[in-house]
Amino acid sequence: MTDRPAIAVVVPAYRVSGQILNVLAAIPETVDHVIVVDDACPEGSGRKAETMQRKGLSVVYHDRNKGVGGAVVTGYKKALELRCGIVVKIDGDGQMDPSYIGRLVAPLARNEADYVKGNRFRDFAALKTMPKKRLFGNSALSFLVKIASGYWDIMDPTNGFTAIHKRALVELNPDRIAERYFFETDMLINLNIVNAVVKDVSMPARYGDETSSLKIRKALYHFPPKLLKGLAKRVFLKYFIYDFNMASLYLLIGLPMFAASVTFGIVEWIDSFLSGTVKSAGTIMLVALPVIISFQMLLQAIQIDISSVPRKK
Repeated sequence: MTDRPAIAVVVPAYRVSGQILNVLAAIPETVDHVIVVDDACPEGSGRKAETMQRKGLSVVYHDRNKGVGGAVVTGYKKALELRCGIVVKIDGDGQMDPSYIGRLVAPLARNEADYVKGNRFRDFAALKTMPKKRLFGNSALSFLVKIASGYWDIMDPTNGFTAIHKRALVELNPDRIAERYFFETDMLINLNIVNAVVKDVSMPARYGDETSSLKIRKALYHFPPKLLKGLAKRVFLKYFIYDFNMASLYLLIGLPMFAASVTFGIVEWIDSFLSGTVKSAGTIMLVALPVIISFQMLLQAIQIDISSVPRKK
């Protein structure tokens, strides 16, 4: 008998009938439960998984497709029913190496983190194997996700190879997390709100002949509005509901001042352009000074947010 928490691996399955058995076979025997969630897969990935004889394997079926996020949430709930202390999520398409499950679980077991995710950006050799478009798209998304989530020290937000401890999972409301490909990012936003500690673990990426359903160009188009909404939610809850500090004050004064001064400046510039008259130095200063002051306030708020990344005490 050991004191280690029971470990579950959640495998969302949609159009992965050709890879699912290899993925399941590669999951270490130290894993207590393997939960395959058939997300209304037209290829019958769940039925394919059921043919494998493995202790602790269970298959859950969706009547309708809920997306990767919806499938993972179903797996999380099943893992909690099974009283698992750590839940790993790995895709069923073979792009993730199950041998790295131990590295993901270790920081959670040592109480160094509440949520651990893979990071393909720390291994230069691995970066060479990543398609250039995906590398650029992930870099751009990483910066946007840093701003929205408040985890300024993490990278590779679209990496779905993750592990979460029960203590963080029970703090979340999984039903309010995005169901589809914004799931990983929305998880980070909600984890920051509950002050969960997130850690990156370096690992290489694997690319085979599988077809990814997530298109980086599409993500860069659809993610920004969702990121803006997530940022507004996080800032409102963390800096105006759960706490009120200098960042709250800087935002409360800086945002309206910046918006008003920039708007006033644009109006004055248009008037000057249409009338052909040069504005006085006083008018210019009336625009420039509030812009500079408010911008400095917003920079200070960002600095406070960067220094407020949740960490273990």
